Amino acid sequence: MEAYKSFARVYDMFMDNTPYQEWCAYLVSLLREYGISDGILLDLGCGTGSMTELLSECGFDMIGVDGSEDMLEIAVEKRDESGSHILYLMQDMRELELYGTVRAVVSVCDCINYILEKEELVRVFSLVNNYLDPDGIFIFDCNTEYKYKTLLADRVIAENREDGSFIWENDYDEEERINEYDLTLFIKEGRQYSKYEEIHYQRCYTVGEITAALQKAGLELLRVYDAFTREEPREDSERICFVARERGKQKDRKGEYL
Repeated sequence: MEAYKSFARVYDMFMDNTPYQEWCAYLVSLLREYGISDGILLDLGCGTGSMTELLSECGFDMIGVDGSEDMLEIAVEKRDESGSHILYLMQDMRELELYGTVRAVVSVCDCINYILEKEELVRVFSLVNNYLDPDGIFIFDCNTEYKYKTLLADRVIAENREDGSFIWENDYDEEERINEYDLTLFIKEGRQYSKYEEIHYQRCYTVGEITAALQKAGLELLRVYDAFTREEPREDSERICFVARERGKQKDRKGEYL
């Protein structure tokens, strides 16, 4: 079952309590700390484009990349309504290919946790490094093991609304550090509700594993924060924000960029 296919149709409805404005302000403040207040910015794993639109309003020339055609269709609808000039590309982040470099890359809403293998994580980071301007900045967040083990594991979350309902079952494998989300959706279609099912997988990475992957990719880790703050991560942090910087392009044995 393909993730973010049926869910894309009701994603914004069930995410309407997400503080996107505050989240955007946090990202912009971090970017400005490193002298980035305009230019081309990539939103990696942009989903339905909510954050991409806000960053565009802040003066950035936005590119949004996502692997879900259904999510991007909604993002394009938002672009048409707002009149923004965002470029959307449907790509797997493991196969990222841009037309040129960007001043910064952001990836929010735990997109990085969807990369399930360490080798693929290095691949994604290497591609980010390749498409960053010299000294460009990469900001991303990850869910923590505390969140998976304490807040999500073996929990069933349900929500019922007029236009749709969902049942979200979690199963965290502590040995493999993989969290499985079994999502059942009931979406209103005319006078009836249709049932859809999706399965999502996320991997928990330690700060050490993220740091090692960044180093292998040629990126320099600058800061690690408890998300939305300038404080160090705590034992009960649910989300961690990483700030890294471009430090040279990575090439394979043939001399080609990874």
